[in-house]
Amino acid sequence: MPLPDGLHPTKILAVHVNFRSRAEQRGRVPLEPSYFLKPPSSISAGGPVARPQGAELMSFEGEIAIILHRPVRDVSPKEGAQAIGWYAPANDLGVYDFRWADRGSNVLAKGHDGFTPIGPTVRAADVDLASLRLRTRVNGEIVQDARPEELIFPFGQLVADLSRFMTLERGDMILTGTPAGAGVVGPGDVVEVQLDGVGVVSSTIVEAPTPLAPYGAMPRATAEARALANGTSAGRPVQLTAAAVGALRRVSTATLTSQLGRRGIRDTFLAGLRPTRADLRMVGYARTLRYVATREDVRDSMRDGEDAQKRAVESVGLDDVLVIEARGETSAGTIGDILAARVLSRGGAGIVTDGGARDSPGLSELEIATYYKTRHAASLWNTHIPLDLDTPITCAGVLVMPGDVVVGDAEGVVVLPAAMAEEIAQDALEQESREEWALEQVRAGESIRGVYPLRDERREDYARWRANRESEKRQ
Repeated sequence: MPLPDGLHPTKILAVHVNFRSRAEQRGRVPLEPSYFLKPPSSISAGGPVARPQGAELMSFEGEIAIILHRPVRDVSPKEGAQAIGWYAPANDLGVYDFRWADRGSNVLAKGHDGFTPIGPTVRAADVDLASLRLRTRVNGEIVQDARPEELIFPFGQLVADLSRFMTLERGDMILTGTPAGAGVVGPGDVVEVQLDGVGVVSSTIVEAPTPLAPYGAMPRATAEARALANGTSAGRPVQLTAAAVGALRRVSTATLTSQLGRRGIRDTFLAGLRPTRADLRMVGYARTLRYVATREDVRDSMRDGEDAQKRAVESVGLDDVLVIEARGETSAGTIGDILAARVLSRGGAGIVTDGGARDSPGLSELEIATYYKTRHAASLWNTHIPLDLDTPITCAGVLVMPGDVVVGDAEGVVVLPAAMAEEIAQDALEQESREEWALEQVRAGESIRGVYPLRDERREDYARWRANRESEKRQ
């Protein structure tokens, strides 16, 4: 066991979310810590780690492990910090293909032998906590980089919290949470978790040599599991590459509707909506919110609680677009400047509603793209009840699925099916490049024949033009 002599943990406790960057990536900063258990048999010194056959969502999470040097029960955060004997780099590995069967326990997802690689330890008394730095590399590239000062819940608080309910024994270990950057790895990938001044634990992912026996749950890569394994908002089925996001920020919604049409997808442009600011572009992932018609008894029972609108705003994550189905009803507002400012502060990429916008002068001052059908000063409760969050909705006559990619420009908003978005982004960029060339030729006096659309006899001309443009950009 890769621990100092005489240390044999009776339990490993892991914090679900504790680094602020990870919480913001997931879309919600927790108010209190929550945990799951891993068996001591999951500890290893690194080396090969087997991904079960049939699984694809093997995830890594670089963490700082704290190890107790004495038993504690009902201690204060200060006493909890004093009970920490050692720090070590650790990797909280998991196979998210089994989360569907765990029902929150993480036993099948994270309890496998070898799924808690632990590196060298250092005595807590010999370490300046402020100097600790956690870094994770995948195939030599740094993907996580954080310090303990970024923790939501300090080490001592974690010990004190857990000691309210159980005796923590000497050698017991707490995995204190992972920063943003965790993700999926596969066979052949090498994951190294480093704690500066302490050491490194290295793991190589391999495919299990034999099939998994069918005595219980088998791997299932659900959309929710895929999103969680990649560190995105819950339910997000895809995570676009940086290149695709860059392309979508450049191309027009008109071009994107053309690309969708070529793939047999029609009517995903949200007609009749206007932007608060034509200078802002929007690219993000749909978080859906459904309003239903008001009824006084239901409205009055909900108004003092945390309705679906408030939950939506407080759960928006980085690059999410809040898309509201208001049934096209224009007799009240659906969102105003204060809630929009909260969406912006949480990292949201935009807001879309097929109803009214309230406080529209204030909305237009915010640096967040917002699209709406009309302006209206009345409260939403006059007309609407916010009812459902993260369900399929119809906004401006268009079906919007949670996690769809939503793009907006001065013309309006278009919805891209998540599974097609990456490919569409690159093809749309190529289409606009061809159209830019065609426009230059037409302005120079050429006919559109052979130029728009591009025909085979002019492809060499276009290729030379494009090569020259790329050369000019590099200079």
